[in-house]
Amino acid sequence: MSRVDRRFEIDDSSEYRCVGVRWYGLGAFVREKLFGYEIRRKQQWIIRQEDIVYNKLFAWKGAFAVAGNEVDGCIVSDKFPTYSADTEMVDARYLGYYFRTELVGRQALVLSKGAAAISKLTLNPPQFWDLTIPLPDLSEQRKTVAKIEQLEAKIEEARSLRRSFEENADSILLSQINELVYNRVRSFPIEPLADLVDPKRGISYGIVQTGDPCEDGIPTLRAGDLHRFVVNTSAVKRVHPEIETRYVRTRLQGTELLLRIRGGVGEVAVCPGEMAGGNVSREIAVIPLTGRVLPQFMMYAIAAPSSQDFIRRQVRGSSYVGINLYDVRKLLIPVPSLEEQRHIVGHLDGFREKIERIRKLQAQTSAELYALLPSILDKAFRGEL
Repeated sequence: MSRVDRRFEIDDSSEYRCVGVRWYGLGAFVREKLFGYEIRRKQQWIIRQEDIVYNKLFAWKGAFAVAGNEVDGCIVSDKFPTYSADTEMVDARYLGYYFRTELVGRQALVLSKGAAAISKLTLNPPQFWDLTIPLPDLSEQRKTVAKIEQLEAKIEEARSLRRSFEENADSILLSQINELVYNRVRSFPIEPLADLVDPKRGISYGIVQTGDPCEDGIPTLRAGDLHRFVVNTSAVKRVHPEIETRYVRTRLQGTELLLRIRGGVGEVAVCPGEMAGGNVSREIAVIPLTGRVLPQFMMYAIAAPSSQDFIRRQVRGSSYVGINLYDVRKLLIPVPSLEEQRHIVGHLDGFREKIERIRKLQAQTSAELYALLPSILDKAFRGEL
């Protein structure tokens, strides 16, 4: 390589695209756009496509890159030394993949000077020349690049399939819910939610102002604790008993349906038994059902796209978006027999379990996929690919 020096003076009236270099060899990018008067140091350097550039302060983090077309003609400060490679000796793509290995970052860590603080450990240009790279002839480099690209394409294909599953899993589940809860039970009566609720308690929202946390207070669910089909009880706020005692109507027994009516409107779950004696904040509506409807069936009925469409149409407000309890009570619900409800709940619970198992497997696979390319690169530059 040879050092490139395209220094120039900044014009205060012109706009410039300033370049940064990502860690772990993940490339150069336009960090920000600034007018000349906003740039303190008036001497800067122009970078061109296929320049080799690195960040002196984070070389030990693998902040090396082969500049792409997107940063051609942009500027860098003196913190980003720039070089050109001898194309008769090294292929730019080969070099780019090398920068994504741990090998170059480890070398830079040893060669960097200064304190161990994250912004003080510096690889200055004289030490840059001491970095090494495994360098077979060009034909072998290109063969290595071709192998890496082929494997990287397969990895990306697998990632794409995983992303596709994540994007489609919820819609598949909701489609199943809609089919079983609404389409399958057309012959059963359709009733407003208000007629399916314990008349002694009715539908109510919870504590308006929960106050400061109280260590020995009443566990109180807030909007963020409630997600589709799940209540997270790991970080429940505890409210002072003097505040909670004014909201006996929404004190939980552990079998109610919970519906977010503010902040993520429409999320629904069955109250877990461990929350019995607890309460909810005003963002959550407590729906105590009669014996005619299973809480799990009602959960799926409200989560169904048909119900969610109704809920979205009733949402009001701009700064504090939500749905009124008056509209919640009007939600129409199909009411099959309890036996049919149990059948539907069993089927949907099983379907959800299958999706969750696949999700867990996908998460494990994702971690393996992200670890695969570094392993491939490590082997490639050890001549073991």
